Amino acid sequence: MSSLVKALALAAMACVASMALAQGKSFPGIGRDATPKEVAAWDIDVRPDFKGLPAGSGSVAKGQEVWEGKCASCHGVFGESNQVFNPLVGGTTAEDIKTGRVATLMRPDYPGRTTMMKVSSISTLWDYINRAMPWAQPKSLSVEEVYAVTAYLLNLADVVPADFTLSNKNIGEVQNRLPNRNGMTTDHGLWPGKEIGKGKPDVAA
Repeated sequence: MSSLVKALALAAMACVASMALAQGKSFPGIGRDATPKEVAAWDIDVRPDFKGLPAGSGSVAKGQEVWEGKCASCHGVFGESNQVFNPLVGGTTAEDIKTGRVATLMRPDYPGRTTMMKVSSISTLWDYINRAMPWAQPKSLSVEEVYAVTAYLLNLADVVPADFTLSNKNIGEVQNRLPNRNGMTTDHGLWPGKEIGKGKPDVAA
């Protein structure tokens, strides 16, 4: 049987199977429902309103300890990163923390865009660190370590002091100090803003 015939046969079988599933038919012995534990392992996203954020806390000091052991090899001790990854910290000022808009983003002469310049929600930081870090062992950090690493990163950006402990109870207050918290817009051509598909391209403030 030629490769083309095999491919066509497989496509036909897949089509029949999908039609049967769409009609509510089942195939005994094939597949199973995910267990609650399996669903819980993947249902870990944290929304901008902090829904999904687990209870816990972590200090800047603990974050530095975790950072130096598990993060610094890629991101540098102070978030300056190495030759592969972009810097995480830099380009923000005390005035940005007051206004919630990073002025440096409007400077074409600035050499790059750091994470702390762009991110508009702490939930994005927490969620990404929790799901994807460290690079070689994603999802291996404890809840305390994720809070602590997030706190350390925020301290590097002068958002929180060195003696700060970030928790699910105060993260909303810290959100109000994020340098680019007011920098996100949905009124552009890639998002249904005031009129679906008719917003301005998101290329300028």
